[in-house]
Amino acid sequence: MKVIKDELLRKHTSFRVGGPAKVYVVPEDEYELEKLIEYLYTENLEYKILGNGTNLLVSDEGVQFVVVEIGKNLDNVELLEDSPEGIFYVRALAGTLIGKAAQFAADHELTGMEALRGIPGTVGGAVTMNAGAYGTEIKDVLLSAEVITKEGKRLILSGDELKLGYRYSIVPEQEYVVVAATFALKKGDKNAIKAEMEDYQQRRKDKQPIEKASAGSTFKRPEGYFAGKLIEDCGLRGFRHGGAQVSEKHCGFVINDGTARAQDIYWLIGEVRKRVLLEQGVELTPEVKIWGNF
Repeated sequence: MKVIKDELLRKHTSFRVGGPAKVYVVPEDEYELEKLIEYLYTENLEYKILGNGTNLLVSDEGVQFVVVEIGKNLDNVELLEDSPEGIFYVRALAGTLIGKAAQFAADHELTGMEALRGIPGTVGGAVTMNAGAYGTEIKDVLLSAEVITKEGKRLILSGDELKLGYRYSIVPEQEYVVVAATFALKKGDKNAIKAEMEDYQQRRKDKQPIEKASAGSTFKRPEGYFAGKLIEDCGLRGFRHGGAQVSEKHCGFVINDGTARAQDIYWLIGEVRKRVLLEQGVELTPEVKIWGNF
């Protein structure tokens, strides 16, 4: 497997910021990943999994733990045989972009994943956080996920066993590593599927700053509220610190204008949370994962 020292993580995150990983490892396949996790556990080495880096903020000084990157090699989608009830199963490795899996389903005239097409993360990350968009979540289409335990053992868990909820699964707390997911889908009309996907994509283009460096929605949706509306009502549209800015297009996104440091983004996220709590009485929870010291 590929092992790199002091790999700059800004090359692997959608925020385009982040210092070096002391050790950066890229397994060749799912079985090598399994052996690697077992080794890291045996040697008591701290590690974290990196997919497409689309929901992640890494500190400017970098990280000392091992970073295991699954996005390059664990990338494959296949159609499994269908059940007698007319359910079709699509299996995708964890490093596959969720959008690629959704497009694969559409190409095979399978419906259920249309709204997930524009999510930029990997299948592994999407399962880990039960990613969703426009009323559809991973749990709505997930049959099962294959995970590796911290001891390096393989398990197959259903959505119920993963306890999927709003941007939640037991994967992080159990220290599981998602290696693959199988989705249960039904046959649909190819033209209708295509039209729905195009509609969702156009809505994203119109309302979200997809052309800017960001980590997608910066905050989870507070119960009964919309994060972007709360931020806008505080007068923070376009509010900036250094090269970090609250998007003028959608206040739920913090963007990098191309000159930001990780510290700028971190400070801005904290300031937005403070202002919303003080002025609106609502506590925003970041959806973005934080690596390193700030």
